[in-house]
Amino acid sequence: MPEDQAAVTNGTRERAATDPHNQMRIRAAWLYFVEGVTQSEIAKKLGVNRILITRLLSEARKRGEVIIRIKSDLASLVELQQGLEDRFGLSKAIVAPFDDPEGDPTRVIALAAGGYVSGLMIHNMTIGVGWGRTLHTMLPFVEGRALRGVRVISLLGGIAQARRFNPAEFAWQFAELFDAEGFLIPAPAIVDSAQTKHALLEHCGLEQIMQMAETCDVALLSCGGISTLTTSYRLGHVSEAERQSLIKAGAVGDILYNFLDKDGRPVDHPVNERSISISVDRLARVANKVLISGGVEKTGIMRATLKSLRPSVLVTDEMTALRLLDETR
Repeated sequence: MPEDQAAVTNGTRERAATDPHNQMRIRAAWLYFVEGVTQSEIAKKLGVNRILITRLLSEARKRGEVIIRIKSDLASLVELQQGLEDRFGLSKAIVAPFDDPEGDPTRVIALAAGGYVSGLMIHNMTIGVGWGRTLHTMLPFVEGRALRGVRVISLLGGIAQARRFNPAEFAWQFAELFDAEGFLIPAPAIVDSAQTKHALLEHCGLEQIMQMAETCDVALLSCGGISTLTTSYRLGHVSEAERQSLIKAGAVGDILYNFLDKDGRPVDHPVNERSISISVDRLARVANKVLISGGVEKTGIMRATLKSLRPSVLVTDEMTALRLLDETR
């Protein structure tokens, strides 16, 4: 039997009960993926030719009737996971295979995170969500299902210029996966002044959402580097001049538009006074935080976040894990 695990959904079994073709397809999938029977043996058992079995198995995969998860661990990844857990006090580190030092690990991180988050979701939980390309890429890999009493809270305001990676859009799509109730922050992620921020928080009901976020069961987070300004969601909110001044102030990146120094402390800069998002102090009070990030540019901000917020779980890639464990890089 292969090491891959296969599962056939209950809904598919019900449909198969009244359709001979469905019955044969599901029986073939079960024999092949679960019992480890060869395609030739299945063909003999079911009284058909091997070509039909191949087609049935392919159809089962395309229909989403078979879910395969690789259970075997690579020894090198296990060592990296243990190293991250020991170094940063994590309860769990998940490291996705990725061997290109200069490549973009977003998709492999998103795939690994999707599997973890799928198993994390339960009835009656409140989950706070951040945003960004990695979390957005994760959505297709999250196995949604109807859950009772789930609340999804966006941890920052919206981004008008970046529709694809808008925090509100991500929170809404994530909530829909679990038939959850969504709570969005009806304000820009960065406003024009500290006075505007104060007014919105105190007089427009945003403080209530922030209080809900502070008490959520789990927070899903990602962070962003600052060495370049290419990510679409920053355009129009942090100017090039502000980015340069943030770097001069010691910022190595941001988490939810909280710009941090290498030790994980918010830098003294006006941009930090204008962001509409849960603060680092409040975020630190969330019991379970999952950091989902990776890439060359993010190494500094990831170290800072791991130091200050002490997330319980980290999902990253192989190359980023090596950089995080190498203090000279």
